[in-house]
Amino acid sequence: MTERTLILVKPDAVERNLTGAILARFETKGYKLSALSFVEPSRETLAAHYAEHEGKAFYEPLLEFMSSGPIGAAVFEGERVIEGARTIMGPSDPTVAPAGTIRGDFGRDWGEKVQKNLVHGSDSVESAEREIAIWFA
Repeated sequence: MTERTLILVKPDAVERNLTGAILARFETKGYKLSALSFVEPSRETLAAHYAEHEGKAFYEPLLEFMSSGPIGAAVFEGERVIEGARTIMGPSDPTVAPAGTIRGDFGRDWGEKVQKNLVHGSDSVESAEREIAIWFA
């Protein structure tokens, strides 16, 4: 079944000029890039995206980090793209992400309040559709 997923290239990756290298990982696997936008997200956009985390200790630092610079928002399509994209990205913690994954190859622990892990990917079909509607309204 063909799925869609949202990939966000986070401000730390954009600042380090990794956007092309990151997006190429998904295209190389055969996933089709169907939408791409660079945005400086509003607090409202970020609050909608991270609504499930509101009230948690990391919520405000996360919104602050995600609004610290431009974000590359992309939609990829393909068979089992959500699962495939999450494998390509690697675990959220870049210190345990294996080599060959985006976070394993480009990430590290910067010792800051919020984990700067380069990239976000939807974790389910439902999340993907909700997130795509937020970023590509």
